[in-house]
Amino acid sequence: MNKDIRLHGHIDDRIEYYAIVAGEDAHRRYFFNAAESNGAQLRFFSPGNEFVIGRGGIRHAGNGGSFCEYMFGVDQPMADLAKGDVINRLVVYGARSGDEGGTLHFSEQTSGELGFDKIFFDGNAVANYFFFLASERLGASLRQQQTAIVRAVGKALKRSPTVGAHDENTLIDEVLGLLNDPGALFFLFKLVNIHHREYYDTFRSLYFASKKISDEDFAGLSDIAERHNIDRYQQERIRIDVMYKHPANRRIVDEYKNILIGCHLKGEISALENARLTRLKTLSVRNKIPGALFYALDDMLKKDKKIGGTEEHESIAETRQILEGLFLREREIESAIDREDMVRLLFAKKRASEVRDHTFEEILLDASKGCDERIRDGADMALLEGFSHIITYFDRFDATSQAVNQLAFMETVRISEEMIRSLLGNRSAFEELRPGLFTEIFIDGILENKYLGRYGRRKVTALVAGLRLIEENRLTVATLLDELLAIDREERLAIALLNHVRDRIRNFYSNYATRDDQATMKREVTEDLRKRKIITGSIPSRLFDETIVTIKKEAVYLHNLLPQIIGEKDSALREDFLENSGLDRFYVEELEREYFELNRLDLEQLYQIRKGLS
Repeated sequence: MNKDIRLHGHIDDRIEYYAIVAGEDAHRRYFFNAAESNGAQLRFFSPGNEFVIGRGGIRHAGNGGSFCEYMFGVDQPMADLAKGDVINRLVVYGARSGDEGGTLHFSEQTSGELGFDKIFFDGNAVANYFFFLASERLGASLRQQQTAIVRAVGKALKRSPTVGAHDENTLIDEVLGLLNDPGALFFLFKLVNIHHREYYDTFRSLYFASKKISDEDFAGLSDIAERHNIDRYQQERIRIDVMYKHPANRRIVDEYKNILIGCHLKGEISALENARLTRLKTLSVRNKIPGALFYALDDMLKKDKKIGGTEEHESIAETRQILEGLFLREREIESAIDREDMVRLLFAKKRASEVRDHTFEEILLDASKGCDERIRDGADMALLEGFSHIITYFDRFDATSQAVNQLAFMETVRISEEMIRSLLGNRSAFEELRPGLFTEIFIDGILENKYLGRYGRRKVTALVAGLRLIEENRLTVATLLDELLAIDREERLAIALLNHVRDRIRNFYSNYATRDDQATMKREVTEDLRKRKIITGSIPSRLFDETIVTIKKEAVYLHNLLPQIIGEKDSALREDFLENSGLDRFYVEELEREYFELNRLDLEQLYQIRKGLS
């Protein structure tokens, strides 16, 4: 049976450490000393191995390495990302990757030093592990020892969920069990950044409670970051990691990742796979999943993949042509970007965003580099002004697109006077390029989107009409804000009402068809919503009646139509129902997924039915 000795303490108010020595006779070994010389605090050792925790970082010599849980969104080797079960980062001292097949080569030079800032920057922002092993069976040279360690425990350390769970007891049993050496000792050291952990735990508690962060809560997070001097990069990677680990987010992001991994291995994205990716991106907007969770995956796995084997789109060719024209001034050729060119660039950017074609951004990046190089070499500053003009419009595009899409598809978007004024200024800028351009680029496509819900359509329609009236001095910003907030409040009430009525029907009412049953249910739901402080008055009869009709339609689809659609693979029947019923497509797709899982049906069949409709 394994025994262990543990030390726990703090280097300073920022760094906490746990030191564990485990093995059958760990309690009989002398393995550490404390000293103040050269700034060292604690020194742990075995024959040939040493690990020192000092004031500013650590020093190591001998065998072993470090490992930690990968943080989502942090650079991850392609070999690890393509293996869905690899969840931890493992660094083995003296190891380097070979030229072929990812083979590792080991050096006798394994000693080194790391500062705490670098440890928590390159590894996990909150907790990182270091280790070395004492075992006569590992071999004589360090090269032999490191090779033996990787072969024995490397796979487990990269895949074990105990690392992210901070379950050192199970981790110790796993490692010593794999070594199969009764005399082996496992030296394990965990370093924790207390400041980062406070920020992580606080953000996790707030985000997991409601999947949103209020202005007041964000101010509290900012206070923590300022008090502990946590830089923006660490704040961002902590937030992204927490948001990814929310179960509702993780399911969508993991499905997106798995599709991309399959495409990466094939070297191409098929039309069906691209349709699935698009649908998941749309779902992510509706579910308030940050786009940042997808950017890293796109960059690593989607880059340079052909979509459906098609050739480069003409909009990409136009973009290359227009941006290359920026540099013709150097040959005294007048090539200013005019309004028509800017409109073509905006539509090219719109298409690239819709199909996630990174070629557009790559062209833009190349143009930016070329502009910087020419300015550095003495080119006319008018070149920079021309490029900055383009970037300004692209920034306006990104800000407007994000705001309008959130208003259309997010149920709890924060509507403010600042947002309206920003949209008003951007609309004016786009209308200067071409009358009607704002509606063409940002509105028409959304109003045609099959996933746009009833309230999303009302908000977008009110926004477009309101912005036009404000520009004509026939409406104020405050009045438009009140109108949008009123729609938002009704939407929130409708969602709460639908959820409560569903629960009532599921748990208490086998029959709700009569007016008496519905009146009783309405009274009970009203009392419940008042107790929960969701409403103060009564439920509007119109909203309650619409809720009952919606639930009846869902039941008809789930129990009558869906089995027929599956049996006959009738995509047209499905689409006809969705278009004419007015039901929320997001929720219907969730019902379909649950139906398939409950009846153990192949989800691939569902994807085929949806093909061409997403």
